[in-house]
Amino acid sequence: MRILQTGVQILTGFLLVLPFQGRFGDLDAYQRGLYLVLVTLGIAAMGLLMTPVSVHRAVFQRQVKPSLVSMGDRLARVSLGVVALLMGGATSLAFDVVLGRMAGAVVGVVVVVGLALSWRVVTRRVERG
Repeated sequence: MRILQTGVQILTGFLLVLPFQGRFGDLDAYQRGLYLVLVTLGIAAMGLLMTPVSVHRAVFQRQVKPSLVSMGDRLARVSLGVVALLMGGATSLAFDVVLGRMAGAVVGVVVVVGLALSWRVVTRRVERG
């Protein structure tokens, strides 16, 4: 989770500085819209990943560890989905700018589907032993 938090923070930080780059004004309406969706996903992912920490601080020493662990697990699972969308979208935006809309769309879908499948396949293998 620490690696995921750091990665999301770095990617979101990178996204937040893009509007201050000279070529940002060259983006078309679709690219700017996708960019804003990605910033929103990045902030949402950071919020989801940080919520268990905040809750833990608030309920420390109150004997609610099972509930806290269960809540943290659910939020981690949701955040993985958000991060997959964030990674696919960021890749899509980069390919869209460099190679065009079709390349961006294809690569974005491939990344999201690839991450979902790999995470599911690895999970199933571990569950089977």
